[in-house]
Amino acid sequence: MASMGLNIEEQKAVERFKTDVVDPSMTKLVILDFWAEWCGPCKALAPMLEKVAAEYADKGVVLVKVNVDEEKFIASQFQVQSIPTVYAMFQGQPVADLTNARSESQMKQMLDQLLEKLPLDAAGQAAQPQQDVGQFIDMAEQVLAEGDAERAAGVFMQVVQMAPDNAPAHAGLIRALVAGGRTDEAQSIADALDPSVKDDAAIQQALSVLELAGTQVDEGELAALRQAAADKPDDMDAQLAFAEAAFAAQDRDAAADTLLAMVEKDRDWNEGAARTKLLQIFEAVGLEDAWVVATRRRLSKILFG
Repeated sequence: MASMGLNIEEQKAVERFKTDVVDPSMTKLVILDFWAEWCGPCKALAPMLEKVAAEYADKGVVLVKVNVDEEKFIASQFQVQSIPTVYAMFQGQPVADLTNARSESQMKQMLDQLLEKLPLDAAGQAAQPQQDVGQFIDMAEQVLAEGDAERAAGVFMQVVQMAPDNAPAHAGLIRALVAGGRTDEAQSIADALDPSVKDDAAIQQALSVLELAGTQVDEGELAALRQAAADKPDDMDAQLAFAEAAFAAQDRDAAADTLLAMVEKDRDWNEGAARTKLLQIFEAVGLEDAWVVATRRRLSKILFG
C-alpha cells in the first residue's frame, strides 16, 4: 500500500516474505537462508541445508532461501551484513542464528536443541500457533522514532494485516498516522478497534496521542493563541488553549512550560485541569521518555516543594 508509506516494490517484498516465511513459520520451524548467485560459500552450504531440511521435514522443519539481490528490502530489515546468513524462524520471528553451523552435524545439533524447546507436536505442527510479528513492530517503531511517519505507518499497516489482533501494531499505526498529520484516518482506526484490546496500555497511550492531536490548529491560529496567552497571563482558559495547541504542533516544551506555570499559579483551577493535561501528555509521550521524566520532576517540585 504505497499510500501508507511503503512503495509498491516494498509492499510486494513484505507480502512475499509473509507468504514464504511468516505463514509457514506459524506451524513449522523455518530455516531461512540468505544467499546470492555470486556467493561461493552460499553454494557450498546449500546442499547441506537441503539435505538436513529434507531429513527433518517430518519434524516440522522447512528450508526457505532468500536471494539478497532480489530481496534487498527484506535483507536490509534483517540487517544482513554478509552471506551466507542463516536464521531459524518460528511463529514469525528469528529464534536462532544458524550461520555458524557449517557442517551437517552442527546443523542437526542446533536443530535438535531448538525442536526440544519449541511447541511443536509429534507431527511437526505448532501446538498453539500464534502470529508473533514483534521484529516488524520494532522496525516500525524505529522508523517512527527516526521521524519517517509515513513509512512507519506503512509497516504498521502491514503488521496489522498479518496480525489483526495485535494491540501494539494498532497502537503504533494510530500514533504514526497522527505523527503524519492524518488524524482522521487515525480516528477511523481507533473507532474500529475491537473492545477487547482497548484496555491495552499501548492502545491507551495511542488514544491519548490521538485525543491531544485533536486540538491541532494552523500556524496562524497557533500564533494567535500564543499571543493571547502572552497578553493575558491570568486567563487560565487562554493558557490551556495555547498549551493544547502547542503540544499538538509538537512544541511540547512550550506546552509543558505553560501548564506547569498554570499549576504553580492555581493547581486547583477547573478541578486540576492543567495537571490532568500534563499527565495525559506524559502518557502520550511515554512514561519512560527522558523528557517526561525531567518534566515530572518539575511538576513534583511545584506540587511538593
